[in-house]
This record gives sequence, structure tokens and C-alpha cells, in this order.
Amino acid sequence: MDPLWTGCFCLQCVREKEVGVVEDLGQFKKLIKEGPSCIVWPLQSVVGRLSLRVQQLDVLCETKTKDNVFIQVGVAVQYRVVTEAAYDAWYRLTSPTSQIQAYVFDVIRSTVPRMELDQAFESKDDIAGAVLEQLQSVMKDYGYAIVNTLVTDLAPDSKVKASMNEINAARRLKEAASHQAEADKVRQVKNAEAEAEARYLSGMGVARQRMAIVQGLQSSVAEFSQEVEGATPKDVMDILLLSQYFDTLSTVGANSLILEHDPATVAKLQRQVGMSFLRDGSGKDLLS
Repeated sequence: MDPLWTGCFCLQCVREKEVGVVEDLGQFKKLIKEGPSCIVWPLQSVVGRLSLRVQQLDVLCETKTKDNVFIQVGVAVQYRVVTEAAYDAWYRLTSPTSQIQAYVFDVIRSTVPRMELDQAFESKDDIAGAVLEQLQSVMKDYGYAIVNTLVTDLAPDSKVKASMNEINAARRLKEAASHQAEADKVRQVKNAEAEAEARYLSGMGVARQRMAIVQGLQSSVAEFSQEVEGATPKDVMDILLLSQYFDTLSTVGANSLILEHDPATVAKLQRQVGMSFLRDGSGKDLLS
């Protein structure tokens, strides 16, 4: 080999997960993979390198929904160069990111306007699927593989957000008020049931107390009449009533209470109490 040409060999190194494009006097010559490669300089040169790693392009697109709400749609497109089609990726597209962005805009602005705002939030996967399908069918002809597309954000205007939050808050407050009213209803019903039960038990206690008093009076009158000859039930009742009357005076004397006290009052009280204790509602004498 001529020494002149031996001295024109040049060693070029391509990094891992990259592919180099070699041109010979401005004409495509070959693709070189990672590692060292020899080229004939200055006739040949490495004019560019393409990364084979997955890259991400973030696209923000403004569009309008079916119910006339403008929203910002954020889409993340993950793509990579196909090694076998690196020639197309280098020579057929000047700016692959601009091409991808244009197709994303086209799909978003033809898909979202057919949805209402709530439906758009519920259909993020459908929007991402439509973008992915469109990009895969187009970009494969240019040497790019679309790995995935993700709808990362759906952001309506701040006033729309505030109104949506107010609507949701009002609905929550309505549900809370309904539950509170139901709880108050249950509480009032239970309180009424408890009060009725307490009054019933109190009435039962009063009735038993009066029955015990009557039975005690009957027993006392009967025993006194048997032990004291000539004593009538009326005499016994007079003594018991007088004793109870003085007990009552001593009890209320500890309080600031003024009672009328004379023999006529005692006699009147005797008649009233005697009538209530000695006869039941049918007029039958309880002591007989």
C-alpha cells in the first residue's frame, strides 16, 4: 500500500448506544456502531451521531372541550431511533421533535373537542392511545419508533378550577347536612323513647309506693284495733294522720315555707286524707 494513503487512515470512536453517520465527499458512505472505527481522512468524515437511547419530548397543547372550556393538555412522547433505519432518521427529517410535536397537536385538537371536560379527565388513556397510534404509523417511515405516549396533565383555567372546587364543596356540604339531620333525628327519637321509658318506670314506682303505704296503713290499723280494746279504725286513722301531720311540719320547718296551721286546717286535712286512703275509686272501704 502506498505510504501516502497509509498515513490518511483516521480512528474514530463512537460511544455506547450511539451510531455514527459517515460520508464520503458529502455522499453517504456507511453507518458505524459503537467502538473504534477506521475511516479514510480527509475523504471520509463522521458527519453526525444518533443516540439509540429512549428520549422524551414534552408537548404542551392548548385546546377546547365540547362544553367550551379551554384546557392545557400536557403529553410526554417517548421515542428512539431504530438502528436499522438510522439513515432515514438522519437524512429524511430535519427536526424530528418538531414533526412529533405537530402530530401531537393534530391528534389532541381533533380528539379533545369531542369530549366534555369531565369526560376528558376520565379519558386520558384514550387520548394517549390516539396519539400513540398516530405517531407510530407516521414516524416509523422516518426511522423512529414511538415507545409510549402519556397524558401527564389536563389543566383548565384557574377560574374553572375554582368553580369546580366550589361545586364539589357544595355537594359535600349537602351530603354532610343530610347526614347531620339524620343523626339529629335518630338522637331526638332515642331521647323521646328514653324519656317515655323513664316516665313509665317513674309511674310504676309511684304506684308501688302508694300501694305499699296503703298496705302499711291497713296493717297498722288492724294490729292497733286488735291490741287496744274499744279502738275503732277511725280512731287509729286519726292518730296516724296527726302523727304524719307533725312529721310534715318538722320537715318543712327547715325550709322557708309558710303553712296555715290551726285546728280547722288539721280537721280539714284529716277528712281529705281519710277519704283518699279509706276508699278506693269505687267507694269500697279499704280498711273493712
